Amino acid sequence: MAPSSLRHLVGRRATLRGLTSKQPKVVALGGGMGLSASLTALRRITGDLTAVVTVADDGGSSGRLRDELGVLPPGDLRKALAALCGDDEWGRTWAQVIQHRFESRGELHEHAVGNLLIVALWEQLGDHVQALDLVGKLLGAHGRVLPMSAVPLELRASVRGHDPERPDELSTVRGQATVALTRGEVQEVHLVPHDPPAVPEAVRAVLDADWVVLGPGSWFSSVIPHLLVPELLEALTETKARKVLSLNLAPQPGETDGFSPQRHLEVLARHAPKLAFDVVLADQDAVPDQDSLSEAADQLGGKVELAPVAAAGSTSPGTPPGRRPEEDSGGGVARHDPELLAAAYDRIFRMHGRIGPWR
Repeated sequence: MAPSSLRHLVGRRATLRGLTSKQPKVVALGGGMGLSASLTALRRITGDLTAVVTVADDGGSSGRLRDELGVLPPGDLRKALAALCGDDEWGRTWAQVIQHRFESRGELHEHAVGNLLIVALWEQLGDHVQALDLVGKLLGAHGRVLPMSAVPLELRASVRGHDPERPDELSTVRGQATVALTRGEVQEVHLVPHDPPAVPEAVRAVLDADWVVLGPGSWFSSVIPHLLVPELLEALTETKARKVLSLNLAPQPGETDGFSPQRHLEVLARHAPKLAFDVVLADQDAVPDQDSLSEAADQLGGKVELAPVAAAGSTSPGTPPGRRPEEDSGGGVARHDPELLAAAYDRIFRMHGRIGPWR
């Protein structure tokens, strides 16, 4: 199907699905720009959308606020809220405002407005969820944003060859920002504390969902951490919802440099061997070996769905070394097209979902 046809499909989504007030309850898990891509697409096809966001970031404005005030890192939560803003003037304006970063020679340099707003409301209200709901109401967000845990988390990774002079040595790398840019090969990750409590509203959302979407995003620092929160993993395992694993457009230099699409599935399975998925979604041009990916998906209990979901001009898996595709602002950005990704999710929800009206 041509991209123009897929975009037309999204525009007709209510008619195609025969929906009026009944819509699928969708929960999307992840962090950073990967989760933002999913949310920007999903808000186009359902009004019942919840984002569950990782809280292990320790870099940039988020890291500074976390260190100074002892709060959850607000950055990925802010990005999720911005992604849920509508395409009207109100939504576009507020998305730009909360994403705005100050430029100065003082302490405010590089702080994001949305980070400060979120932290201010946390201090005023003393409730993470209530504060995020209030920000979402202010923005007119098309969905709800929740942290996966109410305590700041530290990401630690076992990395082979983190020190280039000792390529075979295993070492422990601490901090999401360091893990994301390691030169070595990440073997596994864990969280500190090891058994962090999940936010109850996030657990309830997963258990009550019709569909759960995990990914895309930084695999070891944004996707897998959700599976390391025991209560959240239990909810993901027990929920009656169908589950989609959404793959990245390209390996991420550092975390997953050189990873094939199927290897992403294999490392996820090592961290959560009992977790099954119904569908694995991948861009049709990012899968050189469809048979191997299908075999890996089968091990997770799912089927592969290939679709054109990359934006025009996106990089192929050959992104230049040392460049993080999701942060590249140049002409070769590896990013999802919101309408094409929405069309892919819409098709999956209809073809693999329940028969008849939702709930």
